[in-house]
Amino acid sequence: MAKVTGIGGVFFRARDPEALSRWYATHLGIDNGDGAWTQEAGYTVFAPFSDDTDYFRKDHQTMLNFRVDDIAELIKTLEAAGIAVETRAEWDSFLGRFARIHDPEGNPIELWEPAVS
Repeated sequence: MAKVTGIGGVFFRARDPEALSRWYATHLGIDNGDGAWTQEAGYTVFAPFSDDTDYFRKDHQTMLNFRVDDIAELIKTLEAAGIAVETRAEWDSFLGRFARIHDPEGNPIELWEPAVS
């Protein structure tokens, strides 16, 4: 049976796509300059949530989740750039460590450093 082999792209509307692309490149290292970003191999979670979830903001249908290699260092870098970072002890688990930020257009972003297996 044919099957999906991975995420082929994430597409969303933006008031200023060029500025938002620069923000993602500057603060998260997602360089989309040539139209594609090559990511490292690893887990990708595909998980529909109940429509009444409080796991992310109710005014957004989606939340981006990015795997990161050093969440503590990234948090320091983001905070130094004036980006608010939210962490909660209850978010961290056997799955790894988590933090939340929002891009300049208010889109929620979860940062995830997977636990070492």
